Amino acid sequence: MNRIVNLFWLWTLLGTIWAWFLPDHFLWFLGKVPGTDLKITALGLGVIMLGMGITLTYADFKEVLKMPKWVLLGVTAQFLLMPLVGWSVATLFSLPDQFKLGIILVSCCPGGTASNVVTFLARGNLALSVLMTMCSTLLAVVLTPLLTKSYASAILEVNAMAMVVTMVTIVLLPVILGVILNRYFSEKLGAVKEVAPVISVFVIVMIVGAVVGATRDTILENAGTLLPAVFLVHFCGFALGYVWGVIFQMREKEKRTFSIEVGMQNSGLGSELAKTHFTLVAAAPCAISAFYHCMIGSFLASVWRRRKVTEASSNGHKEALEQETL
Repeated sequence: MNRIVNLFWLWTLLGTIWAWFLPDHFLWFLGKVPGTDLKITALGLGVIMLGMGITLTYADFKEVLKMPKWVLLGVTAQFLLMPLVGWSVATLFSLPDQFKLGIILVSCCPGGTASNVVTFLARGNLALSVLMTMCSTLLAVVLTPLLTKSYASAILEVNAMAMVVTMVTIVLLPVILGVILNRYFSEKLGAVKEVAPVISVFVIVMIVGAVVGATRDTILENAGTLLPAVFLVHFCGFALGYVWGVIFQMREKEKRTFSIEVGMQNSGLGSELAKTHFTLVAAAPCAISAFYHCMIGSFLASVWRRRKVTEASSNGHKEALEQETL
């Protein structure tokens, strides 16, 4: 299971290529559950968030209190730096308004669960990564709609309250339900916890593939500006996240973690919000975002994993040298 999840970048790449040439194999994921009005993508995201919830305990929330400065700095970077970068890039490039909207939207999304996998591979601070993902996801219920409205209001009228309702439905409630289930049925959820990350990978790849397949022609028409624009957003996100750690004199592990958490967004959530509240075209940058952040994150993880790390705490006392090998 771990090997499958660790190759998330590969499945995203293969899924994107597959959807580009055989879009019909993915388009069904944009439809509704037969006999209901429930969207398959929304159901899939709800399952991902439920899976995230069943891995969390009350003790995890207490951990936030043990490293409040780190978590606060990380989440602040997530919602301060990336929306600004997304708006700047969307303004800089001559793109259709719906593409600009999609870039801003995905930049305002919280960190994705894939960031935890990449942080682990990069030998970053995994506990901090998990806590940042958890906190940014919960805060995103309000912050993502408000930030999107703030940065994208010049492009299109944004109904922030409608987005909040969507976020509560597919993010907050499933996470809370997962935490409750883990609290009372933890021993019976062992198999579910094992397979949940794999299901998350599958759902994200299906969402990315479906959006890419449905908007292939539009992406192709604007590839010369759209692809560099989305790449630049994530390149700046990873770079600024690391610089943020440098500014606040964090240890190397925390710098890496900030870089990954800021640079990797919940693109699946962005795609669903774009489809639900705007247009399918607006979801295209979100799908491309998933591809790029996986590629950049995997590259950085492979580089950082091979480097020795001299950990120095914030008070200046040096700790042991950690030997890193493959």
